[in-house]
Amino acid sequence: MGTGKRGLLATAVAVVCAVIVLGAPGTAFASPSPTPTPTPGSTAGAEAPPLPSTATADKNLEAVRTELEALYHDAAVATDAYNAAEEAARQQSAEIVALAKKIVAGQEKLADLKNRAGAAARAQYRTGGLPDEARLMLSDDPSQFLDGAGRVRQGQRATKGLIDELSRTQQDLEQYSKDASAQWSKLEAGRKTKAAAQKKIEKQISEAEKLESRLEKKEKARLEELERQAAQKAQTAWLDTGVLHEIGSAASAQGKEAVRFATAQVGKPYVWGAEGPDSFDCSGLTSEAWKSAGRAMPRTSQEQWKQLPHVPVEDMRPGDLIIYFSDASHVAMYVGDGTIVHAPRPGRTVTLAGAGSMPILGVVRPDA
Repeated sequence: MGTGKRGLLATAVAVVCAVIVLGAPGTAFASPSPTPTPTPGSTAGAEAPPLPSTATADKNLEAVRTELEALYHDAAVATDAYNAAEEAARQQSAEIVALAKKIVAGQEKLADLKNRAGAAARAQYRTGGLPDEARLMLSDDPSQFLDGAGRVRQGQRATKGLIDELSRTQQDLEQYSKDASAQWSKLEAGRKTKAAAQKKIEKQISEAEKLESRLEKKEKARLEELERQAAQKAQTAWLDTGVLHEIGSAASAQGKEAVRFATAQVGKPYVWGAEGPDSFDCSGLTSEAWKSAGRAMPRTSQEQWKQLPHVPVEDMRPGDLIIYFSDASHVAMYVGDGTIVHAPRPGRTVTLAGAGSMPILGVVRPDA
C-alpha cells in the first residue's frame, strides 16, 4: 500500500475515533482525556478535539444540583400541604365520630321524652280528658284541694320542663346534623387538597429522579460531593458570624429525650408523609421525637413555625427546632455544637448536618 493510501487510512481511523468519543454518553461531565498523538501521515484537522475540562463538568453538575434543589424544595412544600390535609382529615373524622355519638344519644333521649309525653297524654285521657286544674276545682274536699294544688303546680312545672327539654333536644339534633354535614364537606375538600398535593409530590420527585438517572456513577458521586461542599460553605459562613459562641443553653429533660429519639433514627430513609418507625419526612421526625418526650406538637414544619414559641438563634438549646427557608418548608432538630439531625429529602437518610448548612428562618421551642 502506498504512502498516500496509508495516510488516508490513518486519517479515516482518526475521524472515526473522534466521532465515537463525541457520541459517547456522559461526555459532558467526563474528565478531560489526553490529546491523541497524530498518526504519521495524518492531517492536523483529523485530531479529536479535547473534552470539556473538570471545571466545565462541575459547572454543569452545579446546574443539575441547583435544579434538583428546586425540585425537592417544591416537593417539600407539597409534602407540608399533604401532611396538613392528613392532619385535618384525622381531626375532622374524629369530630364526625363524636357528633355521630351525640346524634345517637340525642335520638335516644328524644324517644324517651316522647314516650313520657305520650304517657302523660294517655293518663289525661283515662281521667276523662279533664286537666288537673279542672278536676281540682270540682273537688268538695278542702284538704284534697290544698294537696292537689301543690301537685298541680308540680305537674305544670314537669310538663313545661318536658316540653322545653323536647324542644332543646330537637334543636341539638338539628345542630349536630348541620355540624356533621359541615365536617363532611371539609373532609371532602381536604381529600381533594391531599390528592392534589400527592400528585405534585410524585411529579416533582419523579422529575428529580429522572434527572439523576441520566448521570453516570462517577457524576453522581461528584454531585454528592458538590452538595457536601455547598453545605459546608454555608455552615462555615454561619459559624464565622460567631453565633456558636453565644449558644450555651443546656437542654431540658424533655429536650434531651427528644434528641435521643431523633438521633436514634439516623440512617433511616426519608419518605414523604412518613412518621416512623421505619422512615420519616422532616416534620415527621421532629414531631415524633417530641411526642416520645411527652410533648404533642403540630405535624408540619409550617405549623410548627406558626404555633410554637420562637426563640433567638443565639439562645437555642438542644431539642429546639430550626425552621429553614422563607416558606418554612423544612425543619430540623438542634442537637448541640452547631449540629442538627434531620430527614433531608427523597433519596437521602436521616443524618447529622451543620445547623447553618441551609438558610435559617428561625428557631422554635416545643417545651418553652
